[in-house]
Amino acid sequence: MRRPASASIKTYQPETFLQRFAPGTPEPNILLTDKAEHFFIVRVEQMYRLFTQAIPPCRATAHTCIFLTSGTARMSIGPEAVVIGALEVLIVPAGQVYSFAPGDENTGFLCHFHPDLLLAPGSPAEGAATFDFLQFWGRPVIQLTADTAGFVENLLQRLLLEYTTNTLHYPDILRAYLLAVLHELNRAYQASAPQRPSAALLITNRFKQLLASPGAARQSVSGYAAQLHITPNHLTKAVRTVTGQSPAKWLEQTLVLEAKVLLVQSALPIGDVAAAVGLPDASYFSRLFRKHTGLSPLAFRKGIEKS
Repeated sequence: MRRPASASIKTYQPETFLQRFAPGTPEPNILLTDKAEHFFIVRVEQMYRLFTQAIPPCRATAHTCIFLTSGTARMSIGPEAVVIGALEVLIVPAGQVYSFAPGDENTGFLCHFHPDLLLAPGSPAEGAATFDFLQFWGRPVIQLTADTAGFVENLLQRLLLEYTTNTLHYPDILRAYLLAVLHELNRAYQASAPQRPSAALLITNRFKQLLASPGAARQSVSGYAAQLHITPNHLTKAVRTVTGQSPAKWLEQTLVLEAKVLLVQSALPIGDVAAAVGLPDASYFSRLFRKHTGLSPLAFRKGIEKS
């Protein structure tokens, strides 16, 4: 079942995100512009101190990269809870559902960039550099050696200086530094990847990509298997081998995440939220939601409103 147009999940731009989740705080001026959706970079400690409440599940149209030089950062990315420390990088791909709570103490950089920035003017989309860690199925944490972390920190510092001095007046310079950062991260990412990905891993990655794509029609496990041109049993074995969970469990977690976003961002009745995520039976939806969260959909919404 495709999601009704009226139930489409909102994606936030930096300015509206801060207005929604950090009202009344003194935002950095570089975030109070529509250009910030295309690119911005700030000190991560400068951003974190703006939030005094938990950020419920939401998504953005741009990628986010957090590099820590000290401390820790906690975030839920899709169905996974992730923690990073110093000399580690956290990636949130564009369109991925994420949430986090305040209270982390850290230093480093937060870089937010639209996929279009990776393309030089006039270049075809298929000519853009591709990075596995910017895909929904990519591993969200990249560990860096001390040497690589030093290179990345210097590049991010140069990006920060360029952006705070000239904003987006020289996009080619920003693109060059950003691509240098991404290629350094990619070298570290690939160093820890299997030399020859197994068939099960490739199938699982394709399944995750289908499952997490914003606006995609929600299907049964059999439906996803058909899209991948394999049997449901083959899909189940592959995904369980790689992740330790069945495709059905992944599907349930994804439906609940989508429902959380709609419960936060819309005033849709519970039955309409259920239908929007592909479950026309509101009673079954409520039982599934409680199974994964311990709360009814209505109690979850009221809890967010009170916070």
